[in-house]
Amino acid sequence: MLVFGKTGQVAQELAIARPDAVFLGRDAADLSDPAACAAAIETHQPSAVINAAAYTAVDKAEEEEPLATIINGAAPGAMAKVCAAHGIPFVHISTDYVFDGSGEVPWKPYDATAPLGAYGRSKRAGEAAVMAAGGAYGILRTSWVFSAHGGNFVKTMLRLSETRDRLTIVADQVGGPTPAAGIAAACLRMAEGLTLDASKAGVYHYAGAPAVSWAAFARAIFAKAGRAVEVVDIPSSDFPTPAKRPGNSRMDGASLAAAFGLPQADWDAALDDVLNALAP
Repeated sequence: MLVFGKTGQVAQELAIARPDAVFLGRDAADLSDPAACAAAIETHQPSAVINAAAYTAVDKAEEEEPLATIINGAAPGAMAKVCAAHGIPFVHISTDYVFDGSGEVPWKPYDATAPLGAYGRSKRAGEAAVMAAGGAYGILRTSWVFSAHGGNFVKTMLRLSETRDRLTIVADQVGGPTPAAGIAAACLRMAEGLTLDASKAGVYHYAGAPAVSWAAFARAIFAKAGRAVEVVDIPSSDFPTPAKRPGNSRMDGASLAAAFGLPQADWDAALDDVLNALAP
């Protein structure tokens, strides 16, 4: 198995689950060079490919949309073309940011996309390129990723709690915190399933349940970690960012459960695991 990505949260969880896989970091396959990514697949001739690498700087993408679109759009498209030509299953990770975040109903895989910013547009471009390549592809949209690795909301809250006893957290953005370990397991299950049945190709959603606001998630983190921090709910308008965040990031994972037997992730239990891993 060939994995694009080495240092990201999902890539590190994939390395734990599949240490026998080949992992390509930026030094071996820079996604700003789509042709090099395609060539890497030709060289390794893997049984399956998972793209766990991406341009993820949501706010910076507003200034670097052309670069983000190459990394998140053209590169996965080039990977998918090679995989389709050789009959190699290809799994690509995408995001809730392809939607406009309206309403309160969980997004289904084939709901109309309407990204609010450059990052979402770049990820939508990648989805379109992968779908256009055909073959045995699986696009896995997910949201609010957390783990004991890299940078994420859980680690940020723990760091802030070391010097603060009161935090204002956005409460009008609602979604499913998703453990990176669960995403890694889902990618592996999809790669295996597509190897056996290419007709399962398509777009799927995988996110944590139940849906919560960022503020509610922060309260859960502090409660489980034993940190005495008061969380004050604020609207997104009180915390402006260069890129607008979706208000509704709820994801409907029914089709993933039906096709691959994968239920939604239990973020509460996964949070226990992550906090235990981070404990001194």
